[in-house]
This record gives sequence, C-alpha cells and structure tokens, in this order.
Amino acid sequence: MRLGYSTNAFTRFSLDQAVEKIADLGFAGVEIMCDRPHLYPPDYDADQVAQIKALLGRHRLGVTNLNSFTLFAVEDTYLPSWIEQDPERRKQRIDHTRQCLHLAAKLGARNISVPPGGPLNGASRNESMMLFHHGIEAVAPLAEELGVHILVEPEPGLMIERTPEFLAFIRRVDSPMVGVNFDIGHFFCAGENPAAAFETLFEWVGHVHIEDIGKSRIHQHIVPGDGAIDFAEMLQAVKRLGYAGDISLELYPYVNEPAAAGAESLAFLRPAFVRAGLEVD
Repeated sequence: MRLGYSTNAFTRFSLDQAVEKIADLGFAGVEIMCDRPHLYPPDYDADQVAQIKALLGRHRLGVTNLNSFTLFAVEDTYLPSWIEQDPERRKQRIDHTRQCLHLAAKLGARNISVPPGGPLNGASRNESMMLFHHGIEAVAPLAEELGVHILVEPEPGLMIERTPEFLAFIRRVDSPMVGVNFDIGHFFCAGENPAAAFETLFEWVGHVHIEDIGKSRIHQHIVPGDGAIDFAEMLQAVKRLGYAGDISLELYPYVNEPAAAGAESLAFLRPAFVRAGLEVD
C-alpha cells in the first residue's frame, strides 16, 4: 500500500515542481490532477508524457491515481457533467475520461477517479442516473481493454453522495473495471460513519482519498488530525478488511502552503497507520 499526495494542492506550481515537492516530503506516491495547470490530456503529446514518466521514475514515485474529476480547462469543478441534457457536453466528459484512461495506461496507474454527475439542479434522478449509466457504458470497454479501473467518487451535493446511492448505481453496472474512489471525508460530510461505509462498499473500493473534516461536516478538506473523523476506527477497518490499494492525501484548499500541510499530515498519519497495524510506503 502506498501513500500519495495529490497534485491538486500544488496548483500554484507546475506539474514537474509539484512532483519534486511531493517526493521531497517523503511520499511514495503521487495522485496527478488531470486538468490544468497539471496533466490536462490535450496539452501533452507522447514525448511529454514520456518525460513525466521519467520524472516519476527519477523520484521513485508511483502513481496512486489519476484525478479526472475537475475540468477547469473547459469549465469548472463539476461541469461538463455526465448527466447534462446537451449531448455535446456529455461527450466532453466522456472524451476526457477516455483520454485519462490512455494516460493512466502510459503512466502505469491502475485507476482514474471520476465525478458521479451533477448537481441535479431539479433534473429527474431516474433520467440523470440513466444518462450516467450510458456514459459509463461508453468508457468501460476502453477501461477493460487497458486494464485501468474507472472509480466513481461520491461527492457532497452531486447525484451520488451516500452509500445507498452508490449501491443503486453500481448494481446496474456490468463491467468489473468500474468501482468507487472512497473519499473518507465525503462520506463523513454526508452524515455517514466512514468505517461502516467502507465495509459496505469494500468489494468496489479501488482507491482511497484521505483528509479530515470539521465537526460541522461542512465539505472543507483539512489536515488529518485537525478535524472530527475517527481515524483509528477508519484505519482499523482498512486493516481488518485487508485493503491493499493505494491512499492519496487530498488537500486542495492548501494551495498557499501545500508542503507544510503535507508534512503535518505525514506527522499524523504515519503513527496512525502503525497503530492500526498497516504497512504503508
């Protein structure tokens, strides 16, 4: 199991600089943001992707995940969405996902994370879920061909926020390459016990995002240990269930001090992993 740090905390730095800073902090892995100012697929040709792969090799960093959630290069955090009425906008999301799958295969990443569609903004849930399934069905064959998992990330305020909503979605998906990017803080924000949600969804968990959330359960990522999540219980569940995938620290609000936030997080997480009996690189 590797612990990585997402480059989305380093948006004031180039991708090369972010990778170097994450390696200097002592992380074994990196989650790469597939959006500007980092690895937005249309901005990189084959030679440039090879250079990124070489950079990762020099720093001995594995890719824990390609974060394909945001599309600031086109619009914003959530849009274009899988569930919009305009088929051209849905196609933008589908095309981006396909491009990210190809990048993952080239970089040796086992998975990409994607949003669940939304916000609904008054649209029919049934119709929106149908559109989402159609979108996933359009990209799943490529994921199967490349051997890269597509991990849907439940998100506060979007169509899939909670465990029952994800279960309703995944039970209608045929592909073994579709699963869940389990963001610990998101389930806490949704009013759930993350450890219990993790156990329920375990068979589909392909990657984990880790961060803390305050007592208010407002969706604001903070340094682990500074909020209200019971990490002892959560990590005990990770150990008990035998999770062997990667974990990525996601602290995008800390763009002013990403290195300091990463160091503080490591100081909390390393002993917490040891107490839970987890071996994490």
